Amino acid sequence: MKTVLITGANKSIGYETARQMAQLGYQVFITARDANRGQEALQKLQVEGFNNIAFVQMDVTDEASIQGAYTNLAAQITSLDVLINNAGISGGMPQPPSAYPVKDILNVFKTNFFGVIQVTQVFLPLLKLSPAPRIVNVTSGLGSLTKHSDWNWEYSAFKSAAYGPSKTALNAYTVALAYELKDLGFKVNAVDPGYTATDFNQHRGYKTVAAAATPIVQFATIGNEGPTGGFFGEEGVIPW
Repeated sequence: MKTVLITGANKSIGYETARQMAQLGYQVFITARDANRGQEALQKLQVEGFNNIAFVQMDVTDEASIQGAYTNLAAQITSLDVLINNAGISGGMPQPPSAYPVKDILNVFKTNFFGVIQVTQVFLPLLKLSPAPRIVNVTSGLGSLTKHSDWNWEYSAFKSAAYGPSKTALNAYTVALAYELKDLGFKVNAVDPGYTATDFNQHRGYKTVAAAATPIVQFATIGNEGPTGGFFGEEGVIPW
């Protein structure tokens, strides 16, 4: 049975992604910073009939927590086939670039950017044991500099000091990582689930979590002929 680790999967898009991956027959490991919330999510999924999902406590901003999660997982599986870096925070809106506190910018980057790097680096040994490893970094269209450069873009007003830039940085890291791992069978991509109705945006998004999880699952399960080092969303390729 193939295995997948999904960070921040106790609710919303991460939770739905776990459900869809479980439906495909993967052994799914969901993580959450809060152990109680993670266990609650696991119980809800088990009530739905899934017996191929487990919970691993992990705070993506805490190196010791990540190492602990790795030790936990390495004792249960021989390899990790898919890593989905889904955990993220918005930092609250608005975020005027001229006034948003640097300490708050650092906090957003700690989760959305540095957290992804820490988790990826720690779990790479398990991923390298897979015959076809996949990494999906859940990003946002708000990380596209090309789109933001068009002031007529429908989301142009959603410029921010922290959230968008953290995703731009994540996209850059995705490209660099994909290039480094390209000869080892990895497929590493940044995927935008789209503007989804979740508590992340006070449920203002137009997409359902089921629709949002679809492209994430698509790139988590792509074949060897699939792309690597790309930025994708529901419309296909997204400009950097």
